[in-house]
Amino acid sequence: MKNFFLQLIFCITCFTYGQHQDKVDFTAAIVYIKLEPLKQQLKGSVDYRFDVKKNIDSIFLDAKNIDFLKVELDGKKANFTTTEKTISIKQKFKKGQSHKLIIDYVANPEQTVYFIGYDDNLEGNEQIWTQGQGKYTSHWLPSFDDMEEKIEFDLTIETNTNYQVIANGNLLKKSNESEEFSVWFFDMKKPMSSYLLAFAIGNYHKQVLKSDSGVTIENYYYPSDSLKVEPTYRYTKEIFEFLEKEIGVAYPWQNYKQVPVHDFLYAGMENTSATFFSDAYVIDSTSFVDRNYVNINAHELAHQWFGNLVTEKNSEHHWLHEGFATYYAYLAEKEVFGDDYFYWKLFDTAKTLNEISDKGEGERLLNPKSSSLTFYEKGAWALAFLREEVGDINFINGIKDYLNTYQFQNVTVTDFINVMEEESGMDLNKFKEVWLEGNVFPMEEAKDYLMTNSSSFSMYYGLKHDNQNKFITRDFLDDTELSTQLKIELLKQKGEFPGLELWSIALNEDLKIRQFAAEKMDIIPEELKEVAEPLLLDDSYITNELMLYKLWSSFDYDSSVFLDKTKDIVGLPNKNVRLLWLTLALVTPDYNPEESSSYYEELVGYTSPIFNPEVRQTAFQYLFEIQALKGNGLVNLIKATNHHSWQFRNYSRQLLDALLKDEEQISEIEKVANQLKSSDLRYLKTKLNFK
Repeated sequence: MKNFFLQLIFCITCFTYGQHQDKVDFTAAIVYIKLEPLKQQLKGSVDYRFDVKKNIDSIFLDAKNIDFLKVELDGKKANFTTTEKTISIKQKFKKGQSHKLIIDYVANPEQTVYFIGYDDNLEGNEQIWTQGQGKYTSHWLPSFDDMEEKIEFDLTIETNTNYQVIANGNLLKKSNESEEFSVWFFDMKKPMSSYLLAFAIGNYHKQVLKSDSGVTIENYYYPSDSLKVEPTYRYTKEIFEFLEKEIGVAYPWQNYKQVPVHDFLYAGMENTSATFFSDAYVIDSTSFVDRNYVNINAHELAHQWFGNLVTEKNSEHHWLHEGFATYYAYLAEKEVFGDDYFYWKLFDTAKTLNEISDKGEGERLLNPKSSSLTFYEKGAWALAFLREEVGDINFINGIKDYLNTYQFQNVTVTDFINVMEEESGMDLNKFKEVWLEGNVFPMEEAKDYLMTNSSSFSMYYGLKHDNQNKFITRDFLDDTELSTQLKIELLKQKGEFPGLELWSIALNEDLKIRQFAAEKMDIIPEELKEVAEPLLLDDSYITNELMLYKLWSSFDYDSSVFLDKTKDIVGLPNKNVRLLWLTLALVTPDYNPEESSSYYEELVGYTSPIFNPEVRQTAFQYLFEIQALKGNGLVNLIKATNHHSWQFRNYSRQLLDALLKDEEQISEIEKVANQLKSSDLRYLKTKLNFK
């Protein structure tokens, strides 16, 4: 009972400390960290400056499982207490005082700092990168999970001299401490929330651009990817300059960097002045038509204003980050790809949101627990409609006023709406009721918006109700005045594709129509074999993949011919064509039997951690489908059940669960599991008993 009361008093004390945070203003931090990747550890020191706004008896910082070596306040040893989540400094602080707090510490972060490539035999693929989204920076730096504490951070990083270091702000200098270690000094000029503090370390080269406004843009890449720099970063300068002009407020930071990293948890993350993104978006020119980095590029850049310059007070106002970044990214794509691209993209998201709404599962934009779909896509729609409501000039001026008024501050949705009402002179209560507070997606309003702004949609809504689809003719497909997306949407309404002649025409049409036709085919009729076969080498890796599988399935007598034609195609960064090719080669009777073992080893090799999760997942799935998941493939699967990406980890666990339903597979799993470390077996131990 005594222990219970002690714990209760301690918890109440910690809670009281938390209430004091708005009475202190942390203004600057000088951070020094030294990375020890083989230990997955960092040693750090942080020098904070803070001002006291009201009399208090303690301050606290968030610090997850950090060991503290020294804590000094104004040059003297400080009285402090810790929990697994915080460090608290107990002392009377008087209003108007300024203080200096120094903390030396050691962190073995379980998340947020990721040490990649140090446990394999591949030289040069080692990386360290951070992902602090939300409230996770406190896993490697005593800092502030609360977004409202904005600090001017300067980072100094010591690491192996063979690697590049990228972090927030401007690189002041790099000094070589020894042949083995270098120290990199970064300077920030303006304050930001702790979750946006970041660094990446690895083997990189860079492309340097300069915007018309004089901002330096650094695009990083792996040395082996020099030929992929242009297609990966295509339109970067145009996007940057468009957003500066469209938003009407100058880019707010010293420079801008983009860094691909391996095994990233998301598509991208908008760390202040330094976007990190998945290297699955590092592409060649053929990949560009199927999957490119343009939208992510624009989205993360837009966050430098919406989220980084002006930050939400809490998750109830998350629309102010994601809805705005999504909308401005769509506008940037409109600038690059044209009006039709923009409106059809909005149409696609409207259909999805409407379907969810019709199921009674619609969500409010002001609900902090809403899905990403709501915050991003419904949020973008809300801004598109708001612009229509108040007019272009009022909208653009309102955005400028909003950013200038609240720069380097935290805001609510009400703050934004008040600015827009003042600028436009309009009462926006109806807008708030429908778009921000309503669960139902207003599809009729969305339809009216599309028809008003795009002639394609006037035609689409006029023709889609023609049940006989008389418009789907050769002339319809050949009409260059009609957009490709309009043709595809109307073809979707048809259901069954209309006739062999039009199949033949479609397979010779615009690339996206060819791709759509290829996707709609199940078994290819003999009459279309001659037309379909050239698409094995089409200028789209998705079409290559579709036609390889469908021709192989339809004409077994020529399966070896199809495999020979596509043997050198790798495909998208997820190696979609190569993985399918290897699988089909293994199950095609008498196809290069002398090479079958090397095909198998290559397919198993793609389950290795040196490849991104999308590649690994597809390789696992194909091996499972042809009942060939064993040996090293199983070893990699068991290890993948502990992967830091929850999506890939969950897939791996579900696949392992499926294998454990088979007694023969259990025996094989137990055999390979005995070769692994106990830490690799964390999930498997919940399913099987091991000594």
